[in-house]
Amino acid sequence: MKTASISEIKKELYSLDEKEVLEICLRVAKYKKDNKELLNYLLFEASDEESYINTVKEEIDKQYTEINKSNIYFAKKSLRKILRFTNMQIKYSGLKQTEVELLIHFCKKLRKSGIDINKSTALANIYIRQVQKIRKALATLHEDLQHDYESDMRLIE
Repeated sequence: MKTASISEIKKELYSLDEKEVLEICLRVAKYKKDNKELLNYLLFEASDEESYINTVKEEIDKQYTEINKSNIYFAKKSLRKILRFTNMQIKYSGLKQTEVELLIHFCKKLRKSGIDINKSTALANIYIRQVQKIRKALATLHEDLQHDYESDMRLIE
């Protein structure tokens, strides 16, 4: 079975009435947690991005307190889990400013966590990749916003 393209799905959704679209959305939300989380963001949190960012930062902070620092292997696994969560939240938002703020927060928390990222090449690479992602996203923002985030960038580099 061939999956329809986005444009074909869009045309078909426009041809349906409102009730049918609602039923389809609810059915899609039932089958995958990611779909449900995306719908939650779009319906309840997209209207107040600042509050959403603060909520995600609080969750990141909570996850950082739960890191097992006894072994670099466990710390690395925990950091990857936190990064997966952060990237998922960034994907839901789709805004570059949100991406920059959340990744800067992730990197700041990593710096303050007491985990020596230089002990592990994998950890160092994770950190370097996040700084590169921040730089790339930062380049797409308005000059004023870039200037605002530069001081944060100096703290993590």
